[in-house]
Amino acid sequence: MVQILIGSYKTLISFWIISLCRAGKGAASPELPKPPVGWAWSLNQFRSFRWNLTASAARPNPQGSYHYGKINITRSIKLVNTVGKIEGKKLRYALSGVSHVETETPIKLAQYFGVADKVFKYDTIKDEPTKVDTSNILVQPNVLNIEHRSFVEIVFENQERTTQSWHLDGYSFFAVATFGSKRTNVCVCGVEPGKWTPAKRKNYNLLDAVYRHTIQVYPKCWGAILLTFDNCGMWNIRSEILEKRYLGQQLYVNVGPPELSQRDEYSFPANGLRCGIIQGLPDPQPPRDSL
Repeated sequence: MVQILIGSYKTLISFWIISLCRAGKGAASPELPKPPVGWAWSLNQFRSFRWNLTASAARPNPQGSYHYGKINITRSIKLVNTVGKIEGKKLRYALSGVSHVETETPIKLAQYFGVADKVFKYDTIKDEPTKVDTSNILVQPNVLNIEHRSFVEIVFENQERTTQSWHLDGYSFFAVATFGSKRTNVCVCGVEPGKWTPAKRKNYNLLDAVYRHTIQVYPKCWGAILLTFDNCGMWNIRSEILEKRYLGQQLYVNVGPPELSQRDEYSFPANGLRCGIIQGLPDPQPPRDSL
C-alpha cells in the first residue's frame, strides 16, 4: 500500500494480488500484459463471437422455424458515412450524403398528427448511394420509411480513417459480417477494398451470428446486419461517437403498419406534450380496436 502526495491532496493507492486457493500455479504475475495495438485484435474478437446453438435447446433446430439465414431479403440499404464542410467552414457528418438536423416539431409527432409532409420527406437518401450522392452533403432531416415486418439488410460502409460504431434503437439485429485486414489496415474483400457488393453476401455468417444492437465498422471497411422490422414506431440509427451524431451522422426509420392498431402502436397520450406546428391540432382518429 502506497501513499503519494498530489498537490494539496493525499491519494491512497492500494495494490492487491488475489490468488485462488488450490490453483496450483502460485501467485499471479504483478506485470500486466501489454494492450493490443491497432484494431485487428478487436476485429478478431468480433469474429470469434458465436451463438451457442446447442445450449438449452433440446430440439433439432435450436432457432426453431424462424432462422435468419433462410429468410429472403426484401430490401437492401447501404449507409455510407462521410465527413465534409458546409459553406466552406461548417463541419458536418453525413449518412449517404445527408446530414441529419433536428426539426422544431419532432418527426414522430409530425407523422402521428398527419403533418409529416410539412416537416420532413421520407427516403431522401437512396438505398444504393452513388459517389456523387455522398460527396455533396445536404443538411436536412434524414428519415427512411420501411415496410412493417420486412426483412432488411443494412450495410454500413465506413469511408473515414477512424473506427465507427452504430446503434439501432428499438431492435436487435444479426451482425453477419465485418471485414478488415491486420496487414494493411484496410478492408480486403475481393478486388474492391472497402466497397460492398451483392457478391459479398457469400461471406456472411448465416448460421450463428450474435443478436445485438450495436456494431463496429473499421476504417475503410464495411459491416452488414440483417433484421426484421416488426416493431412499429420511429427508431433512431446513430453513430455512437457523440460529436458525429450531434453533427448529423444519424437517421430515423419509420416502421408503420398499413392500418393503425393498438396491437402494433399505442396512441398518443392525452397529457402528452406538444410543440411546433402540432400545437392546437385535434387528436387523430383513434384506431378502431381502441374504441
